[in-house]
Amino acid sequence: MRIDAIYTNARIRTLDSTRPVATRIGVLHGRIVGFDEELEGIDADRVVDLGGAPVLPGFHDAHYHLSLTGARLAALDLRPTKVKNLAELYAAVAELAATLPEDVWVRGSGYDQNFLGAHPDGADLHRAAGGRPVYLEHVSGHMGVASMRAFELAGHAGGRGVPDFDGGHVQRDEAGSATGLLQERAMQLIYDLVRPMKLDEVQRNLDLANKQAVVYGLTSVTEPGIGDYKMLGNTPVDFHSYQRAVEEEVVNTRVTLMPYCSTLHELEGFKDHGWFGLDLGIRTGLGDDRLRVGPVKIVSDGSFIGRSAAMHHCYHGEPDNHGMMQHDPEELHSMIIGAHRAGWSVAAHAIGDAAIDHAMDGFAEAQRLHPRPGVRHRIEHFALSTDAQIARAAGLGLIPVPQGVFISDFGDSMMDAVDPALAPLIYRMKSLLAAGLVLPGATDSPVSDGNPLVSIHDMVNRTTATGRVLGPAERLSVGEAVRAYTHGSAYAVGQEKDKGTLRVGQLADFVVLSDDLFKVDPSKIREVSVAATVIGGRTVYDATGNAS
Repeated sequence: MRIDAIYTNARIRTLDSTRPVATRIGVLHGRIVGFDEELEGIDADRVVDLGGAPVLPGFHDAHYHLSLTGARLAALDLRPTKVKNLAELYAAVAELAATLPEDVWVRGSGYDQNFLGAHPDGADLHRAAGGRPVYLEHVSGHMGVASMRAFELAGHAGGRGVPDFDGGHVQRDEAGSATGLLQERAMQLIYDLVRPMKLDEVQRNLDLANKQAVVYGLTSVTEPGIGDYKMLGNTPVDFHSYQRAVEEEVVNTRVTLMPYCSTLHELEGFKDHGWFGLDLGIRTGLGDDRLRVGPVKIVSDGSFIGRSAAMHHCYHGEPDNHGMMQHDPEELHSMIIGAHRAGWSVAAHAIGDAAIDHAMDGFAEAQRLHPRPGVRHRIEHFALSTDAQIARAAGLGLIPVPQGVFISDFGDSMMDAVDPALAPLIYRMKSLLAAGLVLPGATDSPVSDGNPLVSIHDMVNRTTATGRVLGPAERLSVGEAVRAYTHGSAYAVGQEKDKGTLRVGQLADFVVLSDDLFKVDPSKIREVSVAATVIGGRTVYDATGNAS
């Protein structure tokens, strides 16, 4: 017998309890056909010596905005590692603007007012850009700042006459004119001008994001929300863009796509059946191992670091601020029930504890009215949760999807945003496992950098940027964190039979690491790097040239 490849001389942790370790792995037609003694007497077209390096199943990010990651890689980087204050931000805008024609937009992303001291100002951006239109996206993606020229192009010179938006907020001066900051649904004012993207721009963004993803060892990602270019998405034909990217090998990593809830609708000619979905009855599960349709994404509230997530308690120091719901509870429940009834799994973005309760009420009602045992509904982020909420999520069979890397990136600002007594309830993980829930791994890239090793580091250590420990009781073991980033994320999209562990018959997706995560000092996990990424038995990234 002859197979495609044998990767040998490796320290393989399979995460399969029936064969936990191996030194050789054989591949045929993109799937694993054997380990060690099972490969005796078998020839291969390629034999790759991994030099004794550690190997794990490929990392799978359960909440990763692939196309938006590429868009941010192409934009002006305004993260705290790049700009330290507003003066540096305005200087960076001016420097980029000087290279652009007068009518071209200046686009930037990643700024965080928690580090800058305040949000940028629309008039100051106008001056910095020499009158060019400017739009800067907040690191959370839930708000942004527009320049005065941008407001003028939207038909509101000087920021005057900007309407209110349900589920959104426009920052105004004493005269009622917009000053620049647009939160949640109010961002549509600018998206109407700069979206939908050109299809070639989408391909460029996917190419940039894919190149980064394979360097990070991401063999699979789940893209949460496409198709609605006024909210989450690039164009109305996002499925086409991803199909094209896969066909043309622009994207190597496997992708599960979540359409945004506004792309679902009552189907014409089928309204008597109450069908709330996509045309032709497309729903969760359609596709293959390269590109699949996943859950439908519903954004129910805002962001934690933007202090717009819907909370039962007010934000610390802001007695009138409980955040906001992007959909009122009745509308949220209607969408959850309709999508559930039509055969979808649902991924509800719910960060604040109030939003989590509203989402769980919707899931409970959906199952009461239309029982679907075993369906894997999700709550994205699940950021501030009580013991009672965790127990209820377990009883409903939900999958919470928190982000480990938020602890080092935003832990300090999240802790400062709530009463100190609530801080231990932020981005809990050990408690989720203790309740019997399946925990995925996720970064919400590009809100945070998509490197899974940094996120695993945070899941284990839970140390903020200033050295505070956020919820020490919620620390995970290395094994628990790695399992979340492999099996857990595969389970979250119903693909644990194909990936998440390394066993015969499963997809040959694995990563070669520079060091063994199970043996390094836990405080050094983030310093480990990916030496090679293998997807379907094919090496798509090779840092040293030894794995091809």
